[in-house]
Amino acid sequence: MLGLMQNHPLLVSSLIEHAGKAHPNSEVISRTPEGPIHRCTYAEVDRRARQVASALISMGVSPGARIGTLAWNSYRHLELFFGASGIGSVLHTANPRLFPAQLEFIINQAEDRYLFFDACFLPLVEKLAPALKTVEAFIVLTGRRHMPSSAIIDLRCYEELIAERSADFRWPSFDENSASSLCYTSGTTGNPKGVLYTHRSTVLHAMLLCMSDGAALTRGAPETAGSGGRNDFTSGRPTG
Repeated sequence: MLGLMQNHPLLVSSLIEHAGKAHPNSEVISRTPEGPIHRCTYAEVDRRARQVASALISMGVSPGARIGTLAWNSYRHLELFFGASGIGSVLHTANPRLFPAQLEFIINQAEDRYLFFDACFLPLVEKLAPALKTVEAFIVLTGRRHMPSSAIIDLRCYEELIAERSADFRWPSFDENSASSLCYTSGTTGNPKGVLYTHRSTVLHAMLLCMSDGAALTRGAPETAGSGGRNDFTSGRPTG
């Protein structure tokens, strides 16, 4: 016999949906690859993540498809995480500090269909592109003003891609044990090894971090958040 109380799958999309409703004006602060500090709210991240989700579906992305990234921790990377995982596809955050040969290996093994990257990584992506067997398009995480050009690969602009999409997208429901993200090890013997995170494990991890005996992250000010608690999101380290 199965219980019916609170029968709702633990999905990554529920995290940003909750943040957008319960904490719409709380700020997400990050440093953009272009240099300036960027401030937005959880309501804006929720809205733009829905636009990302709609854009990915229009590109033919289906549940289980891998979406690769080579990017720093920024608001665009954050909304891409929710947008990709939220539709059931798998966000593969590749560490730009790996050797090119390792990046080539993991992107090919993951069979990434699209590669989103910060403009600063264009030389690296141009070097990798000829050997990437499954990548169908390369999307630069920037706006038209900072859009680079390439004589080697055809580039698409992230801001233009999502601007075409509606923010009325409704998050789908599916099995919480579905994969949500993919990370590869670094500093190990042999080639990097892939680790798949599920929606369930990610949501439970987020809940644990908010407990007083975890990381004590709260919506309150640092002085009331327990030991070291704060919720600023400032870039400086790569995702992956």
